[in-house]
Amino acid sequence: MPQPTFMRLKILLPFGIFAEKTGVSRIVAETREGSLGLLPHRLDCVAALAPGILVYENEAEGEVYVAVDEGGLVKTGPDVFVSVRNAVGGKDLALLRETVEQEFLDINEREQVVRSVMAKMESGFIRRLAEFHHE
Repeated sequence: MPQPTFMRLKILLPFGIFAEKTGVSRIVAETREGSLGLLPHRLDCVAALAPGILVYENEAEGEVYVAVDEGGLVKTGPDVFVSVRNAVGGKDLALLRETVEQEFLDINEREQVVRSVMAKMESGFIRRLAEFHHE
């Protein structure tokens, strides 16, 4: 079976498709463990993405940068699907990095605070329910 020479990239958001690209020769994405590079001949894989800059290169546009929020990446054959909560494209790499730091990481910190408060409320409710049950 011949090895694919290009990949197809689809970046999905909760409300639609952010980008659909063909002729992609390489992709670099950020995970919690570091950068993940994909070439057309790489074996299929799944990865959890961290907020950061996704880079892809195709014949039509050259090297393209996309700021992405956390999500997942799935490579099956020549198809690469990236599903993230938010994405912002642009040519200015410094501006995209700033977007990641200010918007995506702040959102994640706020979500962690909300989850912590909800966990405390749930444990307090369960404790009071157990006390009520024992009375």
